[in-house]
Amino acid sequence: MQDLDIRGAGNMLGAEQSGFIADLGYETYQKILAEAVKELKEDEFADLYAEELQAAGEEKISGENFVDECQVESDLELLFPNEYIPSSSERMLLYRELDGLELDKDLLAFKARLEDRFGQVPPEGLELLRIVPLRRLAKRLGVEKVFLKAGRMTLFFISNLESPYYQSAAFGKVIDYMSKNPRYCNLREQNGKRSMVVKNVETVETAVGILQEMVSL
Repeated sequence: MQDLDIRGAGNMLGAEQSGFIADLGYETYQKILAEAVKELKEDEFADLYAEELQAAGEEKISGENFVDECQVESDLELLFPNEYIPSSSERMLLYRELDGLELDKDLLAFKARLEDRFGQVPPEGLELLRIVPLRRLAKRLGVEKVFLKAGRMTLFFISNLESPYYQSAAFGKVIDYMSKNPRYCNLREQNGKRSMVVKNVETVETAVGILQEMVSL
C-alpha cells in the first residue's frame, strides 16, 4: 500500500479506470476485480479458456485455475479466546493478518509470534490457524466454499456446470476420493450447484487431512 501511495498504480487503479476505489478500499476492489475476471472466464470466454487449459494439458490443471478465493463457514469454535488475547482490537488485527496468509512458512512465523507474545496457543486457536491450509488445499481442488457444520464437511464446486473444471485432474481427484470412500461421501446436485458431503468431520484438523489425501491422489 505504501508503494502504491508513492509510485501510483497507473490506469488500472486510477480514477480514469476505477473511480470507485477510493470509496471501496483497495482490498475490496481487488476482490471485486477477481470475481469479475472469474465470471468472464467461466461464462463469456469459457470456450477460449477451455482451449487454453487443454493446450496446457489436463494433468497440469489445478483447481486454482478456476477458484481465486475459498470461503469457509463453520459451527466449530475457531477463535483466540479473550483470556489468551485480552485486547479486542489486537485480536481483530491478528484475525485480519491471519486471513491474508496462504503459505505454511508464513503461518508458522505467525504462530511463533503468537507464542512469543501470549504463550501456548489454545486448542480453539490452533483450529483457527488450520483454516489457512484448509483454504489453500480446497482451492487446489476447485472448491469455492467449505462448510464445516454438524460433524460434516460440504465442498461446493464451480457454479458453472459447463466449466472445463469438470474435465480437469483436480475434479478427478475428488471423484477418486469419493470412489475410495463411498460410505462417507455423497456427491449432490441441487439448484444447479454441485457439492460433495463428507461425513464424520468433527474438526478442522480432520478436514485438512481429508483434503491432503485428495490432493495426493
